[in-house]
Amino acid sequence: MSAQRFSKKREAIYRVVCSTTSHPSAKWVYDQIRQEYPDISLATVYRNLALFKESGQLVSVAVVDGEERFDTTVSPHGHFVCTLCGEVLDLDVLRLDSFEREVERQIGAEVESHSVIFYGRCADCRCMEASD
Repeated sequence: MSAQRFSKKREAIYRVVCSTTSHPSAKWVYDQIRQEYPDISLATVYRNLALFKESGQLVSVAVVDGEERFDTTVSPHGHFVCTLCGEVLDLDVLRLDSFEREVERQIGAEVESHSVIFYGRCADCRCMEASD
């Protein structure tokens, strides 16, 4: 019975991560999942996120305000991290495949993975700054 509960919790954790495009932290996932499983521990959430990362079901995007942030979109794409509010946005417009080929051509290496992250102020934070 315990293994079945663990499996249901694992599925629920993955479902919660998939339910958002906000690139959640383990703490955010924990806060959401506790509504369904009040007895779940933050350690269980961390352990399962690590398993999903290891299996390729999600990727770690960045550490924002001391918390690792996750993405279930594992296909190559970049990210933008707002340095004021911590929002993480997907950047699908980047031609990362040609970028990888150029890196390989320049240094004669084989690129296995990459991470492209831009940092700055998001549109909402820029608007708030302008209105101050």
